[in-house]
Amino acid sequence: MSAPVFLAEASTAHPLSGYAPGSVYVLDGAEGRHAGVVQRRGPGERIDVVDGAGVRLRTVVEAVHGAEVHLRVEQADVEPVPDVVVTLVQALAKGDRDEMAIEAATEIGADAIIPWQAERSVVVWRGERAAKSRARWVSTVRAATKQARRARIPDVEVPLTTKQLAARARDVVAAGGTVAVLHEEATVALATVPLPDAGELLVVVGPEGGISEGEVALLTGAGAVTARLGPHVLRTSTAGPVAIALLSDRLGRW
Repeated sequence: MSAPVFLAEASTAHPLSGYAPGSVYVLDGAEGRHAGVVQRRGPGERIDVVDGAGVRLRTVVEAVHGAEVHLRVEQADVEPVPDVVVTLVQALAKGDRDEMAIEAATEIGADAIIPWQAERSVVVWRGERAAKSRARWVSTVRAATKQARRARIPDVEVPLTTKQLAARARDVVAAGGTVAVLHEEATVALATVPLPDAGELLVVVGPEGGISEGEVALLTGAGAVTARLGPHVLRTSTAGPVAIALLSDRLGRW
């Protein structure tokens, strides 16, 4: 069984990249408490510590002092940024379906998340609610990163309007990337959409009510392509993770 993962945020003062095999890393704070007090990790157990930016320390617990867990580093790895960055553009949805989508997509392998204030989104992020909602998405992605034993935490960007998303799509396509808008009426299967060798791959998922004709026109006008997943219409909470899984296989990640 793979070792559990604990997060040590990237720090300029004590970066994980500064720890070599044989050195001792002290896991403290909230993560140290979770490992030492809540989970009661003991000497001899294996733990991975990641900084969320690609560095992973493979360690063995040497001693536990309350919320301080002393770890002996056995191996230090750096996982590079993938050549193709897969970004899920998830429309805001009611009933936490959007959070379900980004949680599963993170576990599967999405590299970044963009909240989208789509035309038919019932949920609206404004003012203080926008900040709180985005913070909840960040927390969801962090937890999913640990669950999946990942070394990189997908970035949760600021929410975009459709016009802003079209501008982003135009930039991605101009840089050699691909933007695929999942749409039930598309005639091209996502499994056959040409993928870039490098750059960004945006996967756009609409809300419960679907993507409007105007939004499709605006996005395809910016260079996006519409694509379908299969013969069935999936919920907004399901479509993104299924698409990420399919693309992960095509990109050779699986």
